[in-house]
Amino acid sequence: MTTILVTGATGTLGRQVAERLRTEGADVRGLSRRSPSYAVDLRDGKGLDTAVDGVDTIVHCASSPRGGDDRAAGFLIEAARRAGVPHLVYISIVGVDRVPLGYYTVKRRVERMIEDSGIGATIQRTTQFHDLVLSVVSGAAKLPVLPVPAGVSVQPVDSGEVADRLAALALGAPAGRVPDLGGPEVREFSALAGAYLRATGRRRRVVPVRLAGKAYAGFRSGGHLSPEHAVGTVTFEEFLARRHRRAG
Repeated sequence: MTTILVTGATGTLGRQVAERLRTEGADVRGLSRRSPSYAVDLRDGKGLDTAVDGVDTIVHCASSPRGGDDRAAGFLIEAARRAGVPHLVYISIVGVDRVPLGYYTVKRRVERMIEDSGIGATIQRTTQFHDLVLSVVSGAAKLPVLPVPAGVSVQPVDSGEVADRLAALALGAPAGRVPDLGGPEVREFSALAGAYLRATGRRRRVVPVRLAGKAYAGFRSGGHLSPEHAVGTVTFEEFLARRHRRAG
């Protein structure tokens, strides 16, 4: 039986990856700060040696926009080396080498750390999740008008489809940087905001807002998009409808 450690196993993506791997018959260790079996805070790495002992593959899904991903990856890589783990799968983001956003810069740094680690690696970049777009527009909809970044398009992908891909990669051999996984459609942010309003029955005026800075320019130029890899199948409207059915 293959033993696979999934970091961030209680998160949106990690939870689904763990479920799919268990369905495939893998012995899955779910690592997170609140895990009943492998409670590890990757910010200090304590307990990692026990968690990675005897592991065949690590799927690294844990991430924090607040920073520290590179430090956490350093602890994980060192523990994996000590344990002789042969395969490390990492989920990254399309555009980390093109959009000068701080979070993206750190994600690209982690990619390089893994590539230089000497561990067999697989790196999967994806476009933004539907969940992220929903979080942005639902938060903005709390205002009297719904502001969106002007001139920015998004290519959201379903986290379940990403989980399917990561599980398959984890059960295979190290493959290096694999082709991007993009959502099925490139859509204006304002159009996605409109879809959210229609799905929820809310009435707001969508207001495009021009922003400043190099990161915004990177998003406007489409550095975070991968239209040539639009292999996802679940649209944003389908994602919203599914959530509505579950809530009902």
